[in-house]
Amino acid sequence: MKISIVTVVYNGEKFLEDCIKSVLSQTYPYIEYIVIDGGSNDGSLAILEKYKNHIAHFVSEKDQGMYDALNKGIKMATGDVVGILNSDDMLASPDVIESIASCFISQDPEILYGNLNYVSPGQTEKIIRKWISKPFTKRSIVLGWMPAHPTFYAKRSLFANLGYYSLSFDSAADYELMLRFLYRNDVKAVFLDKLIVKMRTGGMSNASLKHRYRAFVNDYKALKTNKVPFAFLTIMLKKISKITQFIH
Repeated sequence: MKISIVTVVYNGEKFLEDCIKSVLSQTYPYIEYIVIDGGSNDGSLAILEKYKNHIAHFVSEKDQGMYDALNKGIKMATGDVVGILNSDDMLASPDVIESIASCFISQDPEILYGNLNYVSPGQTEKIIRKWISKPFTKRSIVLGWMPAHPTFYAKRSLFANLGYYSLSFDSAADYELMLRFLYRNDVKAVFLDKLIVKMRTGGMSNASLKHRYRAFVNDYKALKTNKVPFAFLTIMLKKISKITQFIH
């Protein structure tokens, strides 16, 4: 089983090498690594040049943002399964992809997801929040649950059959895609109870009050589009659920 991993980057020189090294350190041999650069003008391209022999497909050009770049990468993928690794993030341990492949082989799901730690940008061993997931039910989505998108691995055929990231949902494009796959189309999903990703804190949807408002509006739009009932309540419960993730 081949696993395709897509990383998109734009002026991400500060943490990009950590991301790449976490992929190259994997024990699983059948990995196709794809990097889509949005036309960086910092040191990102020099880092990518350094590791070019380990990157199966690489493009550097202007795009319409993160999700447009992800769609480009997914369309280039030839693996049985596709996962996303943000350029600020890292696979949590060298056996992550091996564990994911083993689960796909043994249980034959269409989607797999796991656990995620939010970590300090400068001290990645310092955990800020723990996103411990659980087995999927459609009811849990109505009650505000969702998988951590950076841990979300899907059969490549799903994108061809059910669609790619929709650019009309802005920062909620990942939420909308997961709702479309899991809730609207009720595909078989498996929870792998393992730490998959270390994710540095921050993100475009939490950058300011304006961004948070836009995130709320787009979450609501994503829920209504995928016919999830009680959309406003679902968003409130989704926000509340994050409180339990913080480490005291």
